[in-house]
Amino acid sequence: MIAKRHFGSLEFYGGALAIAVPVMLQALLQSMVSLIDNFMVAGLGDVSMSGVNVANQFTFVFFVALNTVMITGGMFMSQFFGAKDPAGMKQVFRFKILASAILGLVVVFLSLAFPRQILGLLVNKNTARDVIVAEGTRYLVIVAISFVPIVASTSIAASFREIGRVKPPLVISVLSTLVNTFFNWVFIYGNLGAPRMDVQGAAIATVIARTFELVLFVAFARKAKPPFLPRMRELLAVDFRVFASIFRKSGMIFLSEMSWVLTETVMTAVYNGRGGAAIVSGMAAGWTIANLFFLVFGGIHTSIGVIVGGTLGKNELDSAREQARWLMSGSVVMGAIVAVFEVASVVLIPIVFGNLSSEARHVTRNLLWVIAVYMPLWTFLNAQFATARAGGDAIMGVWVDAGVNTALFLPGIFLLAGLTDLGPIGIYAIVKVSDIAKAIIAQWQLNKERWVKNLTTLATDGGSLE
Repeated sequence: MIAKRHFGSLEFYGGALAIAVPVMLQALLQSMVSLIDNFMVAGLGDVSMSGVNVANQFTFVFFVALNTVMITGGMFMSQFFGAKDPAGMKQVFRFKILASAILGLVVVFLSLAFPRQILGLLVNKNTARDVIVAEGTRYLVIVAISFVPIVASTSIAASFREIGRVKPPLVISVLSTLVNTFFNWVFIYGNLGAPRMDVQGAAIATVIARTFELVLFVAFARKAKPPFLPRMRELLAVDFRVFASIFRKSGMIFLSEMSWVLTETVMTAVYNGRGGAAIVSGMAAGWTIANLFFLVFGGIHTSIGVIVGGTLGKNELDSAREQARWLMSGSVVMGAIVAVFEVASVVLIPIVFGNLSSEARHVTRNLLWVIAVYMPLWTFLNAQFATARAGGDAIMGVWVDAGVNTALFLPGIFLLAGLTDLGPIGIYAIVKVSDIAKAIIAQWQLNKERWVKNLTTLATDGGSLE
């Protein structure tokens, strides 16, 4: 009876996987781009890989902020799609494009105007600080150009996924990955008569691949004519009631996500200061492999958004409650399965990152083992967040992320860094115990059922979305 209440049928999970797997494969391909980049840059040594990694720590903040825009718009897009409301879908797409364009321009400006200052903060007191910042700057000032096409292609790709069309973004990502890999080979090491450009070559390859990706997305969208896509001349035809509803939600989600990314950034800066280039490159290699397994998070988030969000948009609230319960239970099982493969992934380290120092590879191995232990908890947390956001509950994220990070996570990092001689892996393993508190608080908030509501009627009728 308990199993029947908490787990759905195989047919139900098959439908969820049909949505999740293409999203996970797309995320895998994006992770493979990072893996290939890091593999090729790793051949240049610890310092070059450390420089690219520190630059990517800054761009990580940009991608989290961009993802916040997509998440906020996505919970409305899925419900408008379930309600068969193309006008509402077009308004959501306008929000995504305009908000992400502003975000992208701000980050491009910061990357070009203050690269050394930004990267210097992230490297902290690392013994190889000056050379790492120099390498990272060479990479960042070029790769920042790719942020312009990224905001547009991400808006289109996310919108296709939110209406259940998950295969087109996957195919385009495959092609983009191939382009990125080819030009990495050409420009990093100077093949086919091109000059050897080291980390700058990796950045140029990324710009080319992202531009190519956007061209494909625009061409496909014009041909497919999805219901969310407005005409170009109608892009600024904003319905301020819908925008106001989305902005009210985005503020809370932005606070939650930025709280999380701030703690992650502070944590990384603390780690970077506890050693030399081997620590930075070893952590970077570990996260590169771990990202291959983190693809499950995107699959969970999208499948819950499409299934639960669509059901809420149809006003079938009891069915949405049941589906959410089944999907959260299934996420724990998925996390356990992924954890087993992650433990085994340490065999890839000498193959993929053989050019790194033995100290760096040791850091990479230990990081992967710690992450594997936490995977079932993290997949469950992601399912909890996805469920809340499917129904527009943005308050839960503030309780969970801002509350726990401020009260437990950040104080724990500073105490362990200041009072012990633990290395970065030991500190990380201990402070991440705070995620148990996150799961408990999240479930308490979900039980209040603020997420069990139809956003389409509230957004268009001017009702309360709180």
